[in-house]
Amino acid sequence: MPELPEVETVVRDLARLVVGARILRGAIHRERNLSTPDAATFATAIAGRRIVGARRRAKWIILDLDRGLALLIHLRMTGQVLVLRAGGAPDPYVRATLELADGREIRFRDVRAFGRLALVAVREDGAPAASLDPHDRPLLEGHGAEPLDPAFDTAALRRLLGARRGRLKPLLLDQRLIAGIGNIYADEALWRARLHPLSSPARLSPAQWRALRTAIVRVLGDAVASRGASIDDYTAPDGDGSMQEHLNVYQRTGEPCPRCGTAIRRIVVGGRGTHLCPRCQPAPRGAGRTARAVSVRRGPRWADRLHPDAAGATAAERAAARRRAARGGGSGAAA
Repeated sequence: MPELPEVETVVRDLARLVVGARILRGAIHRERNLSTPDAATFATAIAGRRIVGARRRAKWIILDLDRGLALLIHLRMTGQVLVLRAGGAPDPYVRATLELADGREIRFRDVRAFGRLALVAVREDGAPAASLDPHDRPLLEGHGAEPLDPAFDTAALRRLLGARRGRLKPLLLDQRLIAGIGNIYADEALWRARLHPLSSPARLSPAQWRALRTAIVRVLGDAVASRGASIDDYTAPDGDGSMQEHLNVYQRTGEPCPRCGTAIRRIVVGGRGTHLCPRCQPAPRGAGRTARAVSVRRGPRWADRLHPDAAGATAAERAAARRRAARGGGSGAAA
C-alpha cells in the first residue's frame, strides 16, 4: 500500500498539474469505490467545480474544490491517479473519471478495486466533513499525528508511544497514533535507529527516542525527495519514484546490511513481513517467542523489473515485461 511519501508525491504532482483546472463532468464507473455520496449526486455536485488546491492528510489525497467541497482519494493497495489527454483505449480498471475543460482527464485506476473516493463538504476549520453537510463531523478525525509536521518532535513521539503496551513496529503502523507510516518505512526507520521491531517503548532510553524520531523524519523526507518507492502498483501522475533503489532492509532478505555486512533477516511481526539486521538491531529479551522467523529467501524485487524497451534487456526479459503489462491492463511498461 502506498505510504505517506507516495501519497505526498501524488499530491505534489496534482498541485502542479491540475490546480486551477475546471471540471466539466465527473463519472463513477464502479460505485463500490465511492464512499459518499451516491454516484448520481457525485456527478451533479462536482460538475463545473474548479480545483483550487491539493493537500494530504495521512494517506488521503485531498483535492479542494471551489464553493466549499473537497474530493478525497485513498489509493489503498493498487490505486493510481492519472492525468491524461481525454480519449484513448478503454481501460476496464478505471473506476472514476473527471473530465477537465482543457481536454484532459483525471482518472482513478484501481486494479484490485479496494481504493476509496469521497466527495464531501469542507468544514469551517478546513477539515473535510464526513458528508456534503459542512456541519458534519470530520471525516478523518481518527488519524494520528503527522510525522512531517514541525510539532512532531521527540517529546511528541514519546507522548504518543511511550506509555503504550506492545511492541514498537505495530505501534508505528497504528494510524490512530502516527499517520502515514506503513511497512516499508517502519522497517527502514527502525534500521536507521538501530532498534529491533519488537522493542518495548517503555524500555527505550532518551537517546533511543531521539534516534527513532530522527530516523522517522529523515527516511520519510528522503522518500518524498525520491518521489516514493515504486513497488507493486504505485506510480504518480508524473511518473515513478526511485526510493526502492535506496532501501536498506525492506525486501533485501539475505543481502548484506549496508552498515555491518550481516545478512538481512525477515521475520513476521503481527502478521506483517518485517526486515531487519540482526546485528545492528539486537533482539530484546523474549523476542524469539513473539516473532516467527522466515527462511532467508529473496524473491524478485520490483526494482529488478524491466520495461519492455529497456536498453540491454534480453528477449525473455522483454517478453516477461509485456506479460506483466498485459496482466495489469497497461500498454507497454510494467504495471
